[in-house]
Amino acid sequence: MKKVLIIGGNGFIGSNLSNCLIKHKYEVYSFDIQLPRLKVDDVNYIVGDFFDDECLEKAITGMDVIIHSLSTVNPGNSNERFMQGYSRDFVQSVKLFDMCIKKNIKVIFLSSGGTVYGIQDEQPIKETALPAPINHYGAVKLCIENVMRTFNIQLHTKMLIARISNPYGPGQDFHKGVGFVDASLKKTLRNETIEIWGDGNVVRDYIYIEDVCEMLCSLIEYDGDEEVFNLSSNEGMSLNDIIEEIKLLGLNPNVVYKPARSVDVPKVILDNSKIMKVHSMKIRTFREGLKLFYHHLVK
Repeated sequence: MKKVLIIGGNGFIGSNLSNCLIKHKYEVYSFDIQLPRLKVDDVNYIVGDFFDDECLEKAITGMDVIIHSLSTVNPGNSNERFMQGYSRDFVQSVKLFDMCIKKNIKVIFLSSGGTVYGIQDEQPIKETALPAPINHYGAVKLCIENVMRTFNIQLHTKMLIARISNPYGPGQDFHKGVGFVDASLKKTLRNETIEIWGDGNVVRDYIYIEDVCEMLCSLIEYDGDEEVFNLSSNEGMSLNDIIEEIKLLGLNPNVVYKPARSVDVPKVILDNSKIMKVHSMKIRTFREGLKLFYHHLVK
């Protein structure tokens, strides 16, 4: 039974991934700054500070796989808190990779498909596209990726990069700065106003969280030569499309439009053909995922 440690295990992806890993019979460890409000059965929780070298090294010792999902900035605040992203997230990630290489531990880094690529003419975007982030969140992720590539080239390691599009589903909290689907559905159920920045034609690739987790489980056993994988639905949905899908659930969302933000890339759809060669399970359409999420919220 492989030991898998999720760094940032209390988060939206981390907590859902814990459930998925347990289902696949891995021995799961979660490393975060505090215990979660709701614990997942059979997860071994380690409380500690990612930015404390001694604490971090102790936590990863004895593990077979490390999944790095921790970030202290998000796309919305990264242009104001960019130095935190570079001086803390970036530097400590490099230290983590060095520790893992010395201990022969496999690493999967959860990057950002929505911000790393930036503005691209060709859609869906393949992993071979030249990244051109337009905000510091994407730039920090790309800096971390580049260090991983250098290690892989210099030391013949096989650290993996998972560029996740826009996950949504149970456990997400839009108050943390990301999650339009989460915000729209919850605000509609509470009869609150949904704010859309711009005209609502910004397009993203939304993927249900369980599908993301299953893809990550597939990468744990992957031993090929590929380095970067898009984890996505390959389906583009505008913000206005999402509002219409919510209406199809029989709900009545109230929307107000505000000025566009400079941090928002107009269109991002990620090509998922590479991960689908590794991951054999069918992924949900947006409509299927939204319906599941809605029933989860109202049950």
